[in-house]
Parts: sequence; C-alpha cells; structure tokens
Amino acid sequence: MDDRDQTLGMDVHMNNMCNETTEKVSAVSIKNSIGMEFMLIPAGEFFLDPSEFDYEISAKVTIPEQFYLGKYQVTQKQWNIVMGDYPSCFEDDNRPVECITWNEVQNFVKKLNELENTDKYRLPSETEWEYACRAGNDTKYFFGNSDMELDNYAWYYLNSGHETHPVGQKKPNPWGLHDMYGNVWEWCQDRYHRNYEEALAEGSAWDFVGSIGIVLRGGAWVNYSDKCRSSYRSSFDSDYASYSVGFRLLMTL
Repeated sequence: MDDRDQTLGMDVHMNNMCNETTEKVSAVSIKNSIGMEFMLIPAGEFFLDPSEFDYEISAKVTIPEQFYLGKYQVTQKQWNIVMGDYPSCFEDDNRPVECITWNEVQNFVKKLNELENTDKYRLPSETEWEYACRAGNDTKYFFGNSDMELDNYAWYYLNSGHETHPVGQKKPNPWGLHDMYGNVWEWCQDRYHRNYEEALAEGSAWDFVGSIGIVLRGGAWVNYSDKCRSSYRSSFDSDYASYSVGFRLLMTL
C-alpha cells in the first residue's frame, strides 16, 4: 500500500470534501489543480502570550474546526497561472509572489475559486495563521524561545542576502508548513485591531470596517528575528504592495 492509499480512515471524508480537480497526496496533505499543496491543520486551541501584549492573563483562543493551509507561500508560477502576469520584484517561478496588494489577493482568491468551481479558498484569519504557525507550541518560536535556530527555518535579514528565496528551502514547522517565518510577510483576512484579544472570535477574521489596515504575519527577508515570531503582528493598507509582502492560502474542508 503506497502513501496515497494510507488515509488513516479519512477516505470517505476527504472524497466528499475534494472535487475532481483536487489530487490526494497523503493523509495530511492534498494538491489542487494548479499544484498548490495544502497541509491538514487539526482543530484545537492555543494561548496568547501575556508578555507579548501585556495581558494580565494568557487568553485562550479556540480553533473549532480543522482546515487546510498552504504548505508554502503562493509562488509566482501559481499566481501567473491564475492571474496571467508576473508582478514580483524578485522574478523566479518558485519564489513567493510579492508586490501584490491585499485587494489583488482577494481577486486571486475569487479567480481561483472560479477556476475550480468552488468557494473553499480564502486567506487565513490571523488566529488561524498563528495557531498553524505555533503547531502546538507555546514558545516565541515553534522551535523554542531562543532565535538561535531561526536560520534553519527562515530567510530573514541575517541570511537572506537582501532578497526572497524559492519556497520550501528551509525546515518546516511540526505541521509541515514552510516559511512561516521570513521570506515574505503574509496577508491575513483580518482588518487590524489594536487589541488582538478583543478581536478574537473562535478563530474568525476581524472585519470591522472602521479598522485601520490589514493584518500581516510572519516577518520577511528584510526583518530581524524579533519580527519573525509566532505572535508578531503588523498591518498595512489594503492597497499597499511591497517586495517583502506575499501570502499563503487556506482551504476549507
């Protein structure tokens, strides 16, 4: 029996979830029609770091349903298949797409859903992103509290050579996700809320129209280790584009 047949009792569920354009890769990952690979993220919970946001207690965040998250940041080749152009500053099919706005990403999502006749693709909420990044760990990084090992997991200021790199060259986190730190910042679905705890709602995205900016997570090749952490948050306007900003997609079951 090969890896494609070892679905750990999930065959019926996955067959119902996947349409004919989706290829099953293993028990925990699937590929779509344009070669994007997604890792299965289990339901669960994590705790906000009280020292990070000066909370009196560590607030619990619940992720009630499992989902799939992109194993890699969306590449320039994948963007071109859907959108028909190459907007990035660092040109290479296998590097993450960058120099794209949040609004443009929404258009990409719309077109990809149309391409596969579905509505399952979207950006992750920032709580879904952080939960998947932590992969069951409550430390500053999914590998511990020290940044000494960051070079093994991320392209950031000290090792990037001041540019992006092809996705998947660094070690993944415990749930098989690559480049969760560094390479490019990742757009989330949420509008920014200064009080992260107040914006939480069982992992769903904060979408208050009066909010300023859109949330980004993970840090990038331009950043030092203090911004390439599980809980670090940033934000930019929805029409902002930079050679350090990209994204990865979530796929619902």
